[in-house]
Amino acid sequence: MPALLPASPLHRLRTATQETVGGLPSAFWWLWTSTLVNRLGGFVVTFLALYLTVGRGFSPAFAGLVASLYGLGDSVAAVAGGVLADRVGRRPTLLVAQSSTAATTLVLGLVHPAWAIAVTAGVLGLTSNASRPAVSAIMADVVPARDRVRAFSLNYWAINIGFAFSAAVAGLIAAHGFLLLFVGDAATTLLCALVVFARVPETRPETRPETAHRAAADQPPTPGVGLGSVLRDPVFMALVGLTFLLALVDNQGSMALPIVMGRAGYSPTDYGLVVSLNGLLIVLLQIPLTRLVEGRSRAAMLCLASLLTGCGFGLTAFAGAAWFYALTVTVWTAGEMLRTPAGVSLVAELSPVHARGRYQGVYSLAWSAASFLGPLTAGFLLTAAGGDGVWLTCTLLGAVTAAGSVRLLRGREKAAARARAGAIDNPRAVSTVSS
Repeated sequence: MPALLPASPLHRLRTATQETVGGLPSAFWWLWTSTLVNRLGGFVVTFLALYLTVGRGFSPAFAGLVASLYGLGDSVAAVAGGVLADRVGRRPTLLVAQSSTAATTLVLGLVHPAWAIAVTAGVLGLTSNASRPAVSAIMADVVPARDRVRAFSLNYWAINIGFAFSAAVAGLIAAHGFLLLFVGDAATTLLCALVVFARVPETRPETRPETAHRAAADQPPTPGVGLGSVLRDPVFMALVGLTFLLALVDNQGSMALPIVMGRAGYSPTDYGLVVSLNGLLIVLLQIPLTRLVEGRSRAAMLCLASLLTGCGFGLTAFAGAAWFYALTVTVWTAGEMLRTPAGVSLVAELSPVHARGRYQGVYSLAWSAASFLGPLTAGFLLTAAGGDGVWLTCTLLGAVTAAGSVRLLRGREKAAARARAGAIDNPRAVSTVSS
């Protein structure tokens, strides 16, 4: 019998591509496309601190206040968007949120009084983040459980393709006037809404044909899950708390980094190029890294992610050159690549099918609350203790989150392993364990 020839590089590439992007439904890919379009023009939030301090001459404390008001709106939107996605529907929630975001972004670029900027930023946080739970819920609805880590990784990949492009280009655009950033961001957000309107269907379980068929067959209805039930879920809420701590690190660091670099004499273009490395690395490495860690311990992944995030921002205390700033971005980006798909897919596993919007909304609340408190504390620390106070805080929070992740998820993984072992003797339990 002749020996089998080794697969050619082209064949291996084709196989890897098929395993990465194959088998996902068209609704996912249209939502993926809308996310990419939106993020390609996501200029404003990334450059808001620079716009306020360099373009408008406000203090870092005011910039922190504005960013915190954006986060406050984000916090309200996280829960409200999740509830609306479950009650009204994923698609209408998404369309209203994105259309309102386009209008509010344009208004933010046109208003001048400090109070008007602050109020509009809060409204923008409300509108722009109300769509996040709906997007996650749609993906959980249409993608089978076995493919969700891959699907969320691909969506996160799209986010960072857009971020890498927008961060690099926005610095060049800002050199010709900050208003162009707001116009471009508003236009791409509106285009994103048009893609959803034209191609993304409603996926709320009550409206799907198979659900209606089951109801007609007089099968017992799924018990309702209210917001109170979500808040009383101990494992899930512990995950939300740990996510909040790590999100504080992200928001303190991202708020402080442009201001620290600006004080050191770097231009908006320099900052844009340095921070765009975050998106570029995720574009290049997110998919290979996901394939590498797929099936590995969630506790180990989230612990390592927390340490890399905290230490990455902590290293900024020693940065004195652009290449060192780029090195710190590389370290915390590695943590980001590990934690994000694992965290979102874990939430999808913990949430009942009829409450996915609420669960994703409360999970988003961790990021939203951190986007409110993080910039506020960063502005205070920058004023009181300088950049070193921010970077030390980031390191400590990363260490605490790493320890908490191990404690929470190691016990859950051991319980799941025992359940799988018991399922060998009880075949009817296999489907429950695997879900």
